[in-house]
Amino acid sequence: MSTTTEPKHRLPQFISPRSTTEQPLSYLTAERGIRSWLFTLDHKRIGVMYLIGILTSFLMGGVMALLVRTELLTPGPTIMDADTYNHMFTLHGAIMTFLFIIPSIPAALGNFVLPLMIGAKDVAFPRMNLASLYLWVFGAVFLVAAMGLNGLDTGWTFYTPYSTTTNSSVISATMGVFILGFSSIFTGINFIATVHTMRPKGMTWFRMPLFLWSLYATAIIQVLATPVLGITLMLLIAERVAGIGIFDPALGGDPVLYQHFFWFYSHPAVYIMILPAMGIISELISTFSRTRIFGYRFLCYSSVAIALLGFLVWGHHMFTSESAMAAVIFSALTFSVSIPSGIKIFNWLATLYKGSISLTTPMCFALSFIVLFAFGGLTGLFLGALATDVHLHDTYFVVAHFHYVMMGGTLMAFIGGLFYWWPKMFGKMYNEFWGRMSCLGIFVGFNWTFFPQFLLGTKGMARRYYNYKPEFQGLHVVSTLGAFVLGVGLVICAAVLVHSLFRGRKAPPNPWGVATMEWETTSPPPVHNFEDTPKVTDPYDLEGFVLNETSGNYERRPAGITSSQKPSEVKA
Repeated sequence: MSTTTEPKHRLPQFISPRSTTEQPLSYLTAERGIRSWLFTLDHKRIGVMYLIGILTSFLMGGVMALLVRTELLTPGPTIMDADTYNHMFTLHGAIMTFLFIIPSIPAALGNFVLPLMIGAKDVAFPRMNLASLYLWVFGAVFLVAAMGLNGLDTGWTFYTPYSTTTNSSVISATMGVFILGFSSIFTGINFIATVHTMRPKGMTWFRMPLFLWSLYATAIIQVLATPVLGITLMLLIAERVAGIGIFDPALGGDPVLYQHFFWFYSHPAVYIMILPAMGIISELISTFSRTRIFGYRFLCYSSVAIALLGFLVWGHHMFTSESAMAAVIFSALTFSVSIPSGIKIFNWLATLYKGSISLTTPMCFALSFIVLFAFGGLTGLFLGALATDVHLHDTYFVVAHFHYVMMGGTLMAFIGGLFYWWPKMFGKMYNEFWGRMSCLGIFVGFNWTFFPQFLLGTKGMARRYYNYKPEFQGLHVVSTLGAFVLGVGLVICAAVLVHSLFRGRKAPPNPWGVATMEWETTSPPPVHNFEDTPKVTDPYDLEGFVLNETSGNYERRPAGITSSQKPSEVKA
């Protein structure tokens, strides 16, 4: 006989006997063969294919990062020459930024989860969704092809005038990024249309899960900012091919104009990376604190505020090359964008306060995010202040700050969200102990790698340099050792997830006791997501669930049942 208990601190033991009722075929098994995947219009399959491509890109970029850190173990040549080093760190940055961080959460997790969260069968434009995937693949091919041609040594930002004169494969790489931009725009349009037109009756704007708010705000940035990047890169290609003189001072152009164009997109792109991560953290903090999210409306408004203010701060990347008045204005705007980010952190902490916290693997990554993102944000204040930025500009302090925000923020949230929705995506539970150990390894390795770089920056170590003075070697050695610890943590993380696919217990429909709609269908979901139309409820009402210890599933307590009653004891 099954028993039910209230969700407390203890994690359930997931024991899933074979069901006696026939379950609908999941999206994974409904059709078989490679063609059924390549031509699918199912948002879930598209999300999984995005996930495979994005993780492959992350592997490539990660290997390049380890090679760069190994080279910096000693002054002078260690394992490569200076030219190879320039190619390696450029491709690391370009692959990690354009192929991994920007599309990671919206394209992979967002594609899978968004229609499920609103109770829809798919996104608004399924064919556009598939087209966005193929555009991402084609863009990735062009970008990675630069490796096999003449390489790429401009830095991931393609700054002029060097990018217009170098013999490396700038046109191939920038064409790849141009195509990737269309993929991002298609995804943004699809998400906006889906949220506007496919929400079920009763799901008003302020009854949407916060992850949907973050995807919606991100989609606005994708649609409005990405065309600027596309135009800028087309101008760069035209400059190289035809010498039209947009950025070449010898022809009346201005190389700083390129920086303005590039960062007008790329600083909002920082929020394309971090806003979806913030949405995931809101879901995880509420779920594993077993309490309603604190300040729901402030979290909604702060997502939109970050999206809008992100368009106004691009000039802080050029403090050392713009007028004093412009620098003061952009400095003030830079400080203002920290306000909605601070609102989110304080609301998450308030949600944790007196919550019944369960240190599951997703929750460990959520807590790591808060620590690392807060540290990255606070160090950003030194770069936003004019007096200190003069000293810290273009040093390893900037490298560390960027990685604390992007990797300590986006990557931690991405992995946390992956562990959170993994049972829903693939119908398998993973080993909690090794999941938590992977988080510990990543957290320790990350700080071990990047905190010494703050110290290097304050001491004047310039970023991107192949050689350095002997007095910097000690901190470089520490940072390199930390990079390998970080790599071990990521390998453990991958092993835990892959192992679960083959040896993991079958996941119940709702292993976390969550009220959002994606947990009301089977794990993994059927092709059309739901057998019955789900009922719209408060997404953060976590009080109405009891744990069935036999199946490991959280079930809604029927009306009239007490915590001591079993569902079978309630009168009809």
